[in-house]
Amino acid sequence: MQEARDETPATAAELIASARRITVKVGSSLLVGTGGARRDWIESVGADLAALRDAGKELVLVSSGAVALGREHLGLRRSARLDLKQAAAAAGQPLLMRAWDEAATRYGIPTAQLLLTIEDTESRRRWLNARATLEVLLGQRALPVVNENDSVATEEIRYGDNDRLSARVAQLIRSDLLILLSDVDGVYSGDPARDAHARHVPFIAAIDDEVESWAGGTGAAGIGSGGMRTKIAAARVARSFGCATVIASGREDHPLARLASGEAKATVIAAAGSPAGAYKQWIAGTLTPAGAVTVDDGAVQALAAGKSLLPAGVRAVDGRFERGVCLRILDPSGREVARGISAYTSAEAEAIRGGSSAQIAERLGYSGPDELIHRDDMVLM
Repeated sequence: MQEARDETPATAAELIASARRITVKVGSSLLVGTGGARRDWIESVGADLAALRDAGKELVLVSSGAVALGREHLGLRRSARLDLKQAAAAAGQPLLMRAWDEAATRYGIPTAQLLLTIEDTESRRRWLNARATLEVLLGQRALPVVNENDSVATEEIRYGDNDRLSARVAQLIRSDLLILLSDVDGVYSGDPARDAHARHVPFIAAIDDEVESWAGGTGAAGIGSGGMRTKIAAARVARSFGCATVIASGREDHPLARLASGEAKATVIAAAGSPAGAYKQWIAGTLTPAGAVTVDDGAVQALAAGKSLLPAGVRAVDGRFERGVCLRILDPSGREVARGISAYTSAEAEAIRGGSSAQIAERLGYSGPDELIHRDDMVLM
């Protein structure tokens, strides 16, 4: 493989330095040792997260480990039985959160727990709710700790590993960087345990059949449910919406600090574009509009200046639609000037159109966003 594929290789340290939002995934093999959670290691990661936050980064942590901690707590054997896994998850999740909360609060960082199932990231309405929750938490400078809701998820509606979940979480918050920490220090051209000639690959510009073949059959990700195959799958998802991925070992203390300093070995998988650009392209070219709103000339000028669409500028609402769908935004002559994701249903939009944002609660009987369509969820056509 031509290593850079005509791209300039980036290092993990460079990506961390330039990223505004970072999603960090921690594997079970790092969190759990004999006797429960590895407290000293978790505290070192807490220090790393605090340093990154002090450097202006917004962080979300996707943490495995609940099932492993719960098994030990309840004295359950390792088993493929779903009910035993769910019971272990229910018992282990508070233990996992306690460990992260203790590690973060010593640096003045409040934590918050968010348990997701695959439906929360695949259903548009629930996707928007999860994103809104994360945005509020990040705005309050909290550390969201995300895990799959294993205590209720069934085999048919679960991710099954937190590598894939972390990619979806990165997409939710439009992360610039996804860091996957496990017990392997990156991608190799073969299984290093079986192939003496396997080489470490520091940079991957695109995921092709050759890269996929490197991941196939290698179980080099330790005791968790993932493996290199799931990490490559997560990187593929992240890459599609403009997020770079770093695959690195977290075995030693302060794994994030070691990556940020350039000390740690890792594999970087490049992004395709930027998260904002990929999201706008998705709105403009992928989603089918479910309705339309006609706006006045003042709103057209505001949108052209990069503003959100407020209810005051809406003159007509066409179609019946739910919250979270794509809408066409039309000027007074009927020309499409933009598209965006609606924060309200058609009935709600009709009720608040023409009014000020301060009147939303009065007209609906409950409060909602100030914007009918936020500028971050909109693309000019």
